Amino acid sequence: MSSSEDDTPLVRAENQAISNERISKSEDKAMDKQIPSNGHVEPGISIRMGPVDDMDVDVPATNGGANGKRKARNSIPNGKSYKDASSSEEDDKPLSKRRRTSQQATAAKNDSDSDLSDVPLKARNLPKASAEQIGASSDSDVPLNTKLVKKKEDIEKAAAKEAKAIRSKEKAAPKRKAKVESDSDDDVPLAKKKVPAKKAPVKKANGVKKEVSDSDAPLAKKPATKKTKAKAAPTPVKKGKVKTKGEEDQDREAEEEEEEYRWWEDTAKGDGTKKWDTLEHNGVVFPPEYVPLPKHVKLVYDGVPVTLHPEAEEAATFYGGMLNSTHNVENPTFNKNFFEDFSAILDKTGHGKDKDGKTVKIKKFEKCDFKPIFEHFDSERAAKKALPGAEKKALKAEKDAAEADYMYCTWDGRKQKVGNFRVEPPSLFRGRGEHPKTGRIKKRVAPEQITINIGEKAKVPPAPAGHRWKEVKHDHEGTWLAMWQENINGAYKYVMLAANSDVKGQSDFKKFEKARELKKHIDRIREDYRRDLKSEKMVDRQRATAIYLIDQFALRAGNEKGEDEADTVGCCSLKFQHITLRPPETVIFDFLGKDSIRFYDEVKVDAQVFKNLKIFKKEPKTVGDDIFDRLTTSALNKHLTSYMPGLTAKVFRTYNASYTMARLLKSLKATGNVLEKVKAYNDANREVAILCNHKRTVAASHGASIDKMNERISGLRYQVWRTKMMMIDVDPKIKKKKGAEFFERPEDLTTEWVKQHQDAEVEEMRQKITKKFEKENEKLQLDGEKEMKPRELNERLEKADELANKYKKENKTGKVEAEGKGPSIEKLENNIDKINQRIENMKIQMEDKEGNKEVALGTSKINYIDPRLTVVFSKKFDVPIEKFFSKTLREKFDWAIKSVDEDWEF
Repeated sequence: MSSSEDDTPLVRAENQAISNERISKSEDKAMDKQIPSNGHVEPGISIRMGPVDDMDVDVPATNGGANGKRKARNSIPNGKSYKDASSSEEDDKPLSKRRRTSQQATAAKNDSDSDLSDVPLKARNLPKASAEQIGASSDSDVPLNTKLVKKKEDIEKAAAKEAKAIRSKEKAAPKRKAKVESDSDDDVPLAKKKVPAKKAPVKKANGVKKEVSDSDAPLAKKPATKKTKAKAAPTPVKKGKVKTKGEEDQDREAEEEEEEYRWWEDTAKGDGTKKWDTLEHNGVVFPPEYVPLPKHVKLVYDGVPVTLHPEAEEAATFYGGMLNSTHNVENPTFNKNFFEDFSAILDKTGHGKDKDGKTVKIKKFEKCDFKPIFEHFDSERAAKKALPGAEKKALKAEKDAAEADYMYCTWDGRKQKVGNFRVEPPSLFRGRGEHPKTGRIKKRVAPEQITINIGEKAKVPPAPAGHRWKEVKHDHEGTWLAMWQENINGAYKYVMLAANSDVKGQSDFKKFEKARELKKHIDRIREDYRRDLKSEKMVDRQRATAIYLIDQFALRAGNEKGEDEADTVGCCSLKFQHITLRPPETVIFDFLGKDSIRFYDEVKVDAQVFKNLKIFKKEPKTVGDDIFDRLTTSALNKHLTSYMPGLTAKVFRTYNASYTMARLLKSLKATGNVLEKVKAYNDANREVAILCNHKRTVAASHGASIDKMNERISGLRYQVWRTKMMMIDVDPKIKKKKGAEFFERPEDLTTEWVKQHQDAEVEEMRQKITKKFEKENEKLQLDGEKEMKPRELNERLEKADELANKYKKENKTGKVEAEGKGPSIEKLENNIDKINQRIENMKIQMEDKEGNKEVALGTSKINYIDPRLTVVFSKKFDVPIEKFFSKTLREKFDWAIKSVDEDWEF
């Protein structure tokens, strides 16, 4: 499926090595001899998630090394290899003392004779996923890798079978239609026509009779069911409210209700280029003007307090206000970029003045002391935090009232929430990961830079006094309300509708429908790229290898970057140093991916893919040369569209995650209580994340979080023991009846631990009582009523004192008095059962949390798994959707929640 232009070598950087146009058979065979085989290949799974044997081998100098951890949202100091960046020697050094990453190796050109691409990385302790993490039993003899590979193979076989079935039905549809027309008995007298026997209703999908599922039919055309009560055509449905206070109130509320537009039942809407007919909004909210610092707060330069021009002072506050962000202010690049921009403003405004009015030239960053500015802002933050709740609410209410008119727009006559209607205030650009422009000053955006998009007949929102808009447009094909260009990267910022708006919902809907459409073609695509892995044409072989990596390991396609942009790459832009080959079939990826976040992974690949990568890395290629030098992202996506309109590399990530989840949920039999069902869902989600390589670094707070949960479980176990002791207080004979062992305190709950736990429990009670007292006083203040006096708080705190005295007595006597009204053995045993159930639930939650520590469940669930699958699980197993989607996500995926029932299929 390649075009003639595919044979044309791409324009590359000067002195960059280019692969040969064709691969000769002799070269192919020679490469086979160089690659030893273990006779068994298990491709398609990240081996970081399974057992990895230690190997005493060296890190290749060409690859920049790789620690076994993937850093999430972390930068790697310049001048260092990734291995160095993760070494224990450097972990405790401040960023300013660390070296920065260099993409260019210092290896001499004469060293290129030796093929270093096959030298494996030094072994390291890599994160592993236990069998329990994917819901398997821990005592299984089957290795995790083998299980997942087998499961992935089964899923691919099922996908191929399903794709063929879908195409066969679509192909058969016209023939059936023709047969029906030819067999028509319209001319036969009515009396002589045969009346067919009654049959069960048959659902239709895309014009083809389907007895079981209508999952492939457009939602608008699905027949109504008792569960969904869907209409044949999109019909506005009233949002129901609770009817109270008689018929008059009902009528009044009915008039105030808005019609809910069920756009997902009208799939034809929005297919064209025109997105709206009428559009009205109130523009954007600008940040407040700069308020100068108090006269006693100044930047100190070389020990001298200096007065700055307001523009320069504002820039100084950007840096001074964030001295507590050591990640940034200890970054040499951040400091260098800031001071360059700050110096330009100082040169323009005349630098600073001392107390006598003499000019002070600010030339060296090291002589600048921003601490007085930081202390001023820090005290302001503390004062704001200490404000009474009533004042905080009043300030928020005032802000909300000022912004109320900007929060909504009217889109085709419907009220829609606007997402980011605030113009970003000036500040320092931080970027993510290892961004080269971190520390640059983001300038204040003026109305003259902003273009407004609005309907022709709508009133154009007025610009701030003394200003005007850059332009007013009526772009019916655009879904933006306003736009401007920021000064850091020259990128355009857009004011768009909120995530829960119709427009955003339709965008998500189309994304997942595109992935569903890929079901029909996935088998042909996989067959073709596996065949082309052996193509004689280099362009075809490179393209096939890239699609394999994108499909099997969820790599992003990657795009071309400018010189001043972060050095991030994707599959098509991988360079020589970004992959290391470890025979017989292991590929080690190590590069900066999206948002400058390091991507590190070790994967097993098909033997042919391993051989291809070896060919793509062969001499004279070296550090800095492209692996896929005859392929671009645009050429790859152009090839994919030949299978299906609109198909791009990123659709594979959505398809693989959604299809895998659909297969897992189909065979899932969730039982037990809600928590156990949620865990079953998370186990499936986790497996999808592992199979689709959605991994993350273990959070720094994970260990503390698990310790806290363990402490809570221990606290509940202590309560179980206390309750047992209360049984002895009620009936001393019960000890002999139950046996002394039943009443023994667990060994790990030592006397020292008990004392610490009791003290913590008493302190927690004090804090809760105090907090509740303060909240009640704030409410009284808001209502204009008299506040309670401190004496009331002291009286309430006596409960905590009583608890402390109770524990003191128990520790002294070794006895626990029964609590509650009319305590009995039966009641106390019921209490023990309830506490034990809480312990079990907490253990399930902790096991779930531990299993998720290295897997990005949120990434899969929110971005790649069709939300309708989560809704299906929720309805099928009677689990509240709130257990899976937060309020924000329920609003975002409102269309999914309302559009399917438990029988829907991806």
